[in-house]
Amino acid sequence: MIWLAVIVTLTSLLVSVLVARLLALIPRIGIQVAALAFLSVCIPLAAVLLSGWVMFHMGSDLKVLAVAAASAVAAVVAGLLLAGSIAVTLRGLRQAAGAIEAGDLSARAPEAGTGELQKVAHAFNAMAASVEQLFDARRELVSWASHDLRTPLASLRALVEAAEDGLLEPPEYLPSLREQTETLSGLVDDLFELAQIDAGVLTFELHDTRLAEVVSSTIRVLAPEAAARRIQLVAEVEPGTTASIAPDKIERVLANLISNALRHTPADGSVAVRVEQLPHDVHVHVEDSGSGLRGDAPARMFDRFWRADRARAGAGAGLGLAISRGLVEAHGGRIWAENRAQGGARVSFSLPRSA
Repeated sequence: MIWLAVIVTLTSLLVSVLVARLLALIPRIGIQVAALAFLSVCIPLAAVLLSGWVMFHMGSDLKVLAVAAASAVAAVVAGLLLAGSIAVTLRGLRQAAGAIEAGDLSARAPEAGTGELQKVAHAFNAMAASVEQLFDARRELVSWASHDLRTPLASLRALVEAAEDGLLEPPEYLPSLREQTETLSGLVDDLFELAQIDAGVLTFELHDTRLAEVVSSTIRVLAPEAAARRIQLVAEVEPGTTASIAPDKIERVLANLISNALRHTPADGSVAVRVEQLPHDVHVHVEDSGSGLRGDAPARMFDRFWRADRARAGAGAGLGLAISRGLVEAHGGRIWAENRAQGGARVSFSLPRSA
């Protein structure tokens, strides 16, 4: 009877839709495909068995044809639904990849579906975010590098032109020429060192070193600057504290951090270097009594060419803290910044203890 064939067909379609939805929830694509293949075999087999039962018990060729057709349609619908759910995610990935290729680095793929496809979309979006951040950093690097190179170059050009026009005598312009040349040389050296750090080719020998000697040596160099600013510069280090370091590199890190602290500490303030010995590593803290860190400074201050106050002149090129981070990480440590509960800022880094 026709109504029986219609019921069988609709029931088969409903079952196929339900099975396809269930298959889409399986977390692995391989299992989904295997389950679909199994379903494609089982449904025709069930059709054959049911067709045989209809043929021998009902004697109707039309019913046999209806059952076989319904079973075949059910397998096709289940396959199309499953393939469609996979195609939607892949289409989103393809469109997002095309947009990024065209220059829209903010494009993201929809994280639809479940299981592996959702993980793939999530991983793609994380990669796209990293690429966007990398290009933003590169644009900022080029912008700030060109700015910091242009300033001393403009000064050099003005001095040379004044000397050529007879407006300045050698005793007047030579000190300024030397100063601007040293500024340029220092910036180029910093960029070169950052390039070595990024490329992973910066090499140095590690030695078991007493940190008290490194700290005292650095403070001795910066003591005149602290005195000129009327800032108390002190250190608290246990004499027996040692770490596996390249002393000259850690002295440079300390010098960068202390100089930065001195610039942001008002007169009659204080800057302290404290060394904390822990079971597996050593923490070095540089604390100041300044105004502390504001906004995104704790997260951004180690980025190259970043300045908390971009309008402040004479604040350096903004590479010292970026180099410090690279040197600390090359030692296997980490560096971070935070505000102190009692006011001021604290910049800390870790170093591996001596074996």
